[in-house]
Parts: sequence; C-alpha cells; structure tokens
Amino acid sequence: MINLSQDIQSLSTFKRNTNQLINQIKETCNTLILTINGKAELVVQDAASYQKNLDYIKQLETMIASKKELEPTKSNNQKALEFLKMWEQEGDEQEQTGSFEY
Repeated sequence: MINLSQDIQSLSTFKRNTNQLINQIKETCNTLILTINGKAELVVQDAASYQKNLDYIKQLETMIASKKELEPTKSNNQKALEFLKMWEQEGDEQEQTGSFEY
C-alpha cells in the first residue's frame, strides 16, 4: 500500500536523496512515485516487487484464458443438458402412448 507521506516524492528530492530513497524502497517493498511540477510522472520499484507483479499478471492472464476456454464448454454442456431433458420428455411421452419409433 502506498504511504502518501513517504512514497510520493519530487524528482528533485529523489536526485538529492537517491541512496536513502532506494533503501526505503528495498525495505518497504513499496513503489515510489516521483512527481515533476507536482504531477505524478515516474514510478520507481525494486526488482523483486516488479517481478512479483509480472508473475501476478501472468497468473491472471492464465486464469482469464482458462475461463474463456471453459465458457464454450459451459454453453455446450447447457445445450447437451437441454437436449437430454427434451429426449427424456419425448421418451416419457412415447411410453405413455405406447408408440416407440426406431
């Protein structure tokens, strides 16, 4: 989580206190947002946290792809269930009338 008082700094402050701010990033694993003229312009993050974010994004992409693959199956399963239900109803009707078609 971003700590507004520590994790948002001006680029000038970052240039003056680079070692201190890099140590802060490594210790807290928080992203540092750098501002230029009061607007957020840059993000500084330690490599381990960045890799963790990349891994998390990859997992999410895999989950989304898996879900998309399952959607047609879900739809097909629903169609199959509807067909079986209709087929069972027809079988019940034929049993009642005694007429079976082969």
